[in-house]
Amino acid sequence: MNRAVPLLITLLGLALPGVVFAADTGIPALTLTTGEDGSTSYSVTLQVLALMTMLTFLPAMLMMMTSFARIIIVFAILRQALGLQQTPSNQIMVGMAMFLTLFIMTPVLDKVYVQAVQPYMNEDLNVFEAFQVASVPFRDFMMLQTRESDLELFMRISGTPAVETAEQIPFTVLVPAFVTSELKTAFQIGFMLFIPFLVIDLVVASVLMAMGMMMLSPVIISLPFKIMLFVLVDGWALVIGTLAASFGM
Repeated sequence: MNRAVPLLITLLGLALPGVVFAADTGIPALTLTTGEDGSTSYSVTLQVLALMTMLTFLPAMLMMMTSFARIIIVFAILRQALGLQQTPSNQIMVGMAMFLTLFIMTPVLDKVYVQAVQPYMNEDLNVFEAFQVASVPFRDFMMLQTRESDLELFMRISGTPAVETAEQIPFTVLVPAFVTSELKTAFQIGFMLFIPFLVIDLVVASVLMAMGMMMLSPVIISLPFKIMLFVLVDGWALVIGTLAASFGM
């Protein structure tokens, strides 16, 4: 549970915009305090309000800034290749993808917890400094999974000037480039998974045509063979292991 806290805090912080609240004089919970160095600190109640507001963006950030998208797409293609429409169900697939995402993102979450969350809880960092520190492990993770061609594409579209280091790439460019790379990688893995099941469908269809059983759907005959093949080769372990290995684990 402690490892899930950094993910929530970081994802909210990365997309937290600068919001200005108009406060009445008689409401101390909404006051803004300006420090001697010119920095602005918010009351605890206002910070909680901002975080609760950003909760609506949490699902999108969870899918777009972690390994979740690649995993769920591969699972969906695998189910389609097997010819199973509702098995495993969507709830099971999403649950598997979420826990596998937590497993893959654990090293990133540990860094966030040690470098940002603990100093923030010890009051060594303010909330904005903690967000900046926490964004570094996520940036490193996304950079490792993002193709240079995708980065160049979005930098050219957005008109972002050339940068010298990866830290200078804004998140508005990095996130869509990361998502594009994840989609391409997921479809590549899905294509490789589809081939053996496609061969089984072709063989079964050819046999049925040779036997003159053209009215019998090949899907009905090939489905048991595809399930048997998938079970015999320990398919789930192979697929999950391949997905974890694709992230460099």
